[in-house]
Amino acid sequence: MPTILGQNQYGKAENRVVKITRDGDTHHIKDLNVSVALSGDMDDVHYSGSNANVLPTDTTKNTVFAFAKEHGIESAEQFGIHLARHFVSSQEPIHRARIRIEEYAWERIATSDGNSRFIGADEVKHSFARKGQETRVSQITYDGENWEVISGLKDLTVMNSTNSEFWGYVKDKYTTLKEAYDRILATDVSARWRYNWTSDEQLMPNWEKSYEQARKHLLQAFAETYSLSLQQTLYQMGSRIINSRSEIDEIRFSLPNNHHFLVDLEPFGLKNDNEVYFAADRPYGLIEATVLRDGVEPKIPVDMTNL
Repeated sequence: MPTILGQNQYGKAENRVVKITRDGDTHHIKDLNVSVALSGDMDDVHYSGSNANVLPTDTTKNTVFAFAKEHGIESAEQFGIHLARHFVSSQEPIHRARIRIEEYAWERIATSDGNSRFIGADEVKHSFARKGQETRVSQITYDGENWEVISGLKDLTVMNSTNSEFWGYVKDKYTTLKEAYDRILATDVSARWRYNWTSDEQLMPNWEKSYEQARKHLLQAFAETYSLSLQQTLYQMGSRIINSRSEIDEIRFSLPNNHHFLVDLEPFGLKNDNEVYFAADRPYGLIEATVLRDGVEPKIPVDMTNL
């Protein structure tokens, strides 16, 4: 039975680029992990091994580093847009470019008031510590005419120590879980939101401000929702972002329920009044859903690893 070539792409994955912007004695860091995937007229290289249409993956790597110098890194999204536009517009066989970016945040280290006695400077503005919170993520796709920008975050760990319940659920002969009227609600937020900017004719969003505001509304909704289920909290988080940010039309969440179980202290003659918990890392409930602006069709893949 004959075979044919299906969807295909290639590129250089996980290019770690760190850009230092030196504003006098004050330095700024952008730390990105950039993956490039290109697709187009690539039948010959698969069928016959001809590399006539192939831009080497090493070249895509070099482009990432060169663009960090030539264009700077204003934001992960803007950097990805520069790269995607370049690959599609400069290489005729390339019809589509997808740029995936993870951004690792750094914060400036505060120094003591008397540090000048030791190093001869009034204030240190070049020392940083990696933030231990979320990783910012972006995916930029360009086909020569239309853009798709999906941004978000992963590994943002949050917890409410009260104002969460779980009861009234279906029970059968295998149900052992007790109803909870005051429980810990904790999760590691993975969220992806899609921008309605799709054309160079539209006003481009302020990517940095948009990320900061989306993150803020997400966290505020988590903190301010009296939760009867993690699904309810998820929907409130997505609704708050979409209602507050006109540039975002769709957001998809994947939220593990990081279970915290009350420890039985009665064998030790102690009463556990919602104070001591066992944090179980697995198995865990996994709650996933998409929240959309009314009238908008979903476009974020259910599994972001999809092509």
